[in-house]
Amino acid sequence: MSDPAPDLRPERWRKDADKYLLPGELPPVVATRRHWAVLIVPALKALPVLVLGGWLLVLDPDNRATSTAGLLVVAAALVFLALRAGEWWMRHFIVTNRRVLLTSGIVVRTVALLPLRRITDLTWKETLFGQVLGYGTFRFESAGQQQALSEITFLPQADVLYRRVSQLLFGTDGADGTGDDEDGGAGPVAPRAVAPGARQDTQPIPRPPQPS
Repeated sequence: MSDPAPDLRPERWRKDADKYLLPGELPPVVATRRHWAVLIVPALKALPVLVLGGWLLVLDPDNRATSTAGLLVVAAALVFLALRAGEWWMRHFIVTNRRVLLTSGIVVRTVALLPLRRITDLTWKETLFGQVLGYGTFRFESAGQQQALSEITFLPQADVLYRRVSQLLFGTDGADGTGDDEDGGAGPVAPRAVAPGARQDTQPIPRPPQPS
């Protein structure tokens, strides 16, 4: 018997995930933050600003103008990084047996959702850096109009998530082939009962006797 898959929902996220469940909806199959690599680009953007602010601070410590400017520049860069880190911390990717959800927002919480029944295809993509650092991108194809959850980037352990979500979408627990609601649920037509001694449609029609 194979080992169970690792639990991707740490205990500290349980309250945030469970409060979005509908009555009768099972606990999330997947609940995770995006990979920390999503912070690399904001950090690279803030690094030159931090260097500039530090240079202004040490350029002339006795000069109040340059010191104040340097302090403001450093503070702005740190606030920018803090907002990006807070957004990463508060954004959760959640998959239940009925819906896909993406929660975001620090002050104002936003929840984007996509019903599983509308998903027609799932694409998993890993770049070279994603393979090295361990993250990937999900792309959902859905019936109808463009969805807010059409693409989710920087998902950690994307291979494990892909197998879990694929099993949920296209596994044996899906359609059981007992009928289609759009076709009225009609199944195979049972053969018509024939009374004993009655003529069946497949029998030849008897010819009347010819006059001699």
